[in-house]
Amino acid sequence: MKKLLFLVNSADFFLSHRSAVAVAAREAGYEVHVATPDSKSVQRIQELGFQYHLINIDRSGQNPLREILTLVDLFLLFRRTSPDIVHLVTIKPVLYGGLIARFLRVRCVVAAVSGLGTVFTANSFLARLRKGFISFLYRHAFRQNKLVVIFQNPDDRQLLLDSGALVFEQSRLIRGSGVDLESYRYLPESDGVPVVVMAARLLRDKGVYEFLEAARILRSRNVKVRFKLIGAPDLENPSSVKSQHIERWKEEGIVELLGFSDQVAQHYADGHIVCLPSYREGLPRGLIEAAACGRPVVTTDVPGCRDAIIPGQTGLLVPVMNAAALADAIQSLVESPALRQKMGVAGRAFAESEFSIQNVISQHLDIYHESEIVQ
Repeated sequence: MKKLLFLVNSADFFLSHRSAVAVAAREAGYEVHVATPDSKSVQRIQELGFQYHLINIDRSGQNPLREILTLVDLFLLFRRTSPDIVHLVTIKPVLYGGLIARFLRVRCVVAAVSGLGTVFTANSFLARLRKGFISFLYRHAFRQNKLVVIFQNPDDRQLLLDSGALVFEQSRLIRGSGVDLESYRYLPESDGVPVVVMAARLLRDKGVYEFLEAARILRSRNVKVRFKLIGAPDLENPSSVKSQHIERWKEEGIVELLGFSDQVAQHYADGHIVCLPSYREGLPRGLIEAAACGRPVVTTDVPGCRDAIIPGQTGLLVPVMNAAALADAIQSLVESPALRQKMGVAGRAFAESEFSIQNVISQHLDIYHESEIVQ
């Protein structure tokens, strides 16, 4: 029985973005191992019946000693499990896991580049130095016996192709992590004041501040609309919104702050428009979930976000970091119920044709099977 090891920097992320693939792989005959840092979600991973391994990996930390200890931890994990295929998900697992897999000559490495991170969006001198260093790590992590790199949008793929990290034949394009079309169903709009929903981690890079400013602009125009912000800060991320800002927003009352929720489908169903003014994404799950729920999207014209909609048909694109343009686009949909509903129907059809979880699972199993043929 072939051993498949998933290495992910968050148990929550594994459950939400890769567990369906892991279940399907086990049903296809693989012995599935999962390695993540500790969290409350680990118990759920174990309940699903996977062989679980605890690893120490700091998603955003840069302490040299801790990073060395992480490499040692991963080395011991790979030696202990002897996987035939390692599936590396998120930036540090891809870089560190790729280096260890290369050293130990793992038969096949599948690297999921779900986004290139904030370092590829910043333009400061320090950010450019970090970008050069990380590109160097990608080039070395991708020197494998057998490598498949999964991208969610063509822009990220082109960046790493241009860096010389891999060749085109080693890349695959899988649009997102899929959506369960049964869980995210199309429902007609509810009556009442239109509701704009943003569901994301509370990070500056997600466009949270532009979302708040767009709400202020529309209030100043006396547009009848409600704004809901669903999500919590991510204190391990340097882009995280500070708690004092959240308290200030609560006092201002311009946006309904609902915190973390695992009922996003219901919030979308209760809403009329879904918004994500992010600075860059892999391919945002929230937007394909919005499409599945039949809700039009307003998002930014950046890699990942623009790949999650059909502009003018399932949603609207606006310039990044432009709250005024964001407000204009939202207002146009608030004031056009017929257009919203037309886009919502088109979005559901788009999700069914492009983003079903069954399609994503099938593409992953094909990649695993391909690695066995090559061996």
